[in-house]
Amino acid sequence: MLCHEFEDQLTDYLDGTLDVEAHKNFAEHAMRCPLCHDLLGEVKSTLVACSASEAPPAGVGLEARILMKTMPETAIACAEFEDYLTDYLDGFLVAPLYHRWERHAALCESCSELPGDVVRSIGACYTYKQDELAVPAGLEARILQSTIGNVVPQQVRAPFTSRLVEWVRGALDPIVSPQLATVATMLLVAMFVLTNTVSTDGSVGGIYHASLQLAQRTADNATRSSVVPDGMKNLEGSVDDLMGTDKASDTSDEANKNQNQANQNNASPNPQSKPKSNGAQPKGR
Repeated sequence: MLCHEFEDQLTDYLDGTLDVEAHKNFAEHAMRCPLCHDLLGEVKSTLVACSASEAPPAGVGLEARILMKTMPETAIACAEFEDYLTDYLDGFLVAPLYHRWERHAALCESCSELPGDVVRSIGACYTYKQDELAVPAGLEARILQSTIGNVVPQQVRAPFTSRLVEWVRGALDPIVSPQLATVATMLLVAMFVLTNTVSTDGSVGGIYHASLQLAQRTADNATRSSVVPDGMKNLEGSVDDLMGTDKASDTSDEANKNQNQANQNNASPNPQSKPKSNGAQPKGR
């Protein structure tokens, strides 16, 4: 095998598409020829380095240029680009037209800066024009003169049906509010329970009559409890008499005890008094 044949079959050898005989001849030539051996090693090293490295990022307009070369019918002109600019900013462009618009913005140098300029202009308008401008003098009078033929504004009232609907809506607003709706639900549940338990005939009037009967029974019980029977009064008097007798006996016992103590004190002799002598003192012998 010659060196130029080796170079021609190098790609097939690396891809593994050579037959057995050609693969054998290629390997023998690579072992015999130093130049071809070095070439094979360099190509293998390059392939390993390329497979290990990351793919370079594609440029912004690479896809657009590829599609422009392969599918030129998808391109749009600058005039169409400007016509669709407002729809693009509002988000109303369909997907195919959206991609065509972006490809043109990436390729056309004169149109690539246009969307950014428009967006910045809109932002400036919102930033610097938020304050309302003063109404020029005479503008209101000219508008009235052109519309109604008179500079004095006329009072315009809404139709009767519109005013009626507005009144009904205002009356129903408090009722349909969440807080009152909860209270109304609780009242309905309470009314349902009372009509099925308290009322005898299941009506609101039955609840009223049942409440009156309950109030009458409560008043009767209070009246009966306020009247004290005679037996209770007699028992209360007996208890008072018994308590009075006990108090009198205690008083008499205390008086007797004091009298006995006084008698004992009078009967006992005075230890400091000396007995009287009825004769002369004995003389000393």
